[in-house]
Amino acid sequence: MAAAAPGNTVMTLAPFQLTPDFRERVWGGQRLRPGTPPIGEAWVVYEHNRVATGPYAGRTLGEVAAHTSSGEALLGRRAARQWGAHFPLLIKLLDCADWLSMQVHPDDAQAVRLEGPGHFGKTEAWHILEADPGAQIISGVRPGATAEMLAEAIRHGTLPELAQYATVRAGDTILVPAGTIHALGPGLFLYEVQQASDITYRVFDWNRPASDGRQLHIEQSLAVANPAAVGQPVPLLPLDDAGRARLASCEYFTLELIGGEAPVALDTAGESFHALTVIEGAAVVECGGGALALGRLDTAVVPAATGAYRVRSEGRFRALISSVT
Repeated sequence: MAAAAPGNTVMTLAPFQLTPDFRERVWGGQRLRPGTPPIGEAWVVYEHNRVATGPYAGRTLGEVAAHTSSGEALLGRRAARQWGAHFPLLIKLLDCADWLSMQVHPDDAQAVRLEGPGHFGKTEAWHILEADPGAQIISGVRPGATAEMLAEAIRHGTLPELAQYATVRAGDTILVPAGTIHALGPGLFLYEVQQASDITYRVFDWNRPASDGRQLHIEQSLAVANPAAVGQPVPLLPLDDAGRARLASCEYFTLELIGGEAPVALDTAGESFHALTVIEGAAVVECGGGALALGRLDTAVVPAATGAYRVRSEGRFRALISSVT
């Protein structure tokens, strides 16, 4: 668990918090930062977040990951083996007061072909935290749609007529593979974990006025959209006797729910960091005699070198944990 801190001192790489990065969006609401222009996204774990607590405070998460003495200690053997010092996940909270644009993301090979070496694709998962009655998502196109039908809809701006809509509720989880046409509808507040890529190809924007930041990417979308790709909402699973439930898993990440009233025992086993976000109540992350208190929507990064730790609360709590698969 020891790692060299700034100034060559030796320290324990303990769990720490990050400073969220709030992003204004035309479709955003007031849940994330009330009283400001509409905030659609809070980027709570990504490589440019600043560390807010502990000896690395002020450094970016990417700088800590790249630090020669703490890269594997932070990321873990599994993550470092696959991604080197690149922090591999991006975690957001999204507040949707209006429809997001219909989008599609490339896979890893397509990202390199279309954007150049060093780029990654984007597979993501959503966990619905709050949903107005009747709130919907788009995830895929209607069964039976062919590649030709999809291409025609993309080119002629008729994609909403071909899209597959689903009504969702709080607790649902949706895994969205690269290549899936998708969008989030109004009345949703959710958690999103994805590959650490910001490549988004906008296919249809509900006839909003075009702007420099909201261009359509028709040719790129045609190159990566897959009519067979779809993400189905999975209802909330019950917690097991250990206070845990796996919500989604793919080759890039695993998303897990923990909670209850009793402490939950966890272990990174040195394989991957845990990114832990409290979604109900409050919790304390304890390891090695230290403790980090978290309120609702607070996030902590638990370094892979932490090993065994536990999460406890004075009452009922729930938290999401993302890690590298």
